[in-house]
Amino acid sequence: QKAHIGIIDRIFCRVGASDDLARGRLTFMVEMTETATILNQATPRSFVILDEIGRGTATFDGLSIAWACVEHLVHVNQSRALFATHYHELTALEKSLEEVSCYTVKIREWEDQIIFLHEIGKGTADKSYGIHVGKLAGLPSAVVKRAEEVLLTLEETKPKPMLSSKPLPLFMEAYSAPSPLTKAVEILNPDEYSPKEALEKLYALKKLLK
Repeated sequence: QKAHIGIIDRIFCRVGASDDLARGRLTFMVEMTETATILNQATPRSFVILDEIGRGTATFDGLSIAWACVEHLVHVNQSRALFATHYHELTALEKSLEEVSCYTVKIREWEDQIIFLHEIGKGTADKSYGIHVGKLAGLPSAVVKRAEEVLLTLEETKPKPMLSSKPLPLFMEAYSAPSPLTKAVEILNPDEYSPKEALEKLYALKKLLK
């Protein structure tokens, strides 16, 4: 009902799914556009809420995008964030990123039924309950039964993707600290130097390349 989150400069929220037919943009394009805005503007003082990033495209595409977004929030934006996802593979990030903690909505199984406890607790869900939700929503029993059969077949035959919980070299390079040369160029103001001083500064920068 309440939380202490400290002083923030902005709240960014990307939840829900909707098409922008007037502009010819479908749900996934809208999702990516809004996510891009958040990742490009959020600061360490921002609070970010992201829900099911990547759900509008193929499974591996969506998982890859969600994975990269989490790493970007941690390494670049450094924002406080709530990131809801159905990709169980993302829980591996808790082992490699100390800033990440996993929480799950608690449920209880009883006589082939699920009971929503309406509580949030530390940990991860051990499986998906999509078929149970479909049953609660009123899907025909034949559809539910067939879905259970298909799920069992897929779980037995489809290998699970193996994702490393270690940061990828690409991200390590992207998030590495700036070099001394980069720092020197960033603080450089050419208008403050005479021609002679500018030439001397150029030689000094050249030495940093070695």
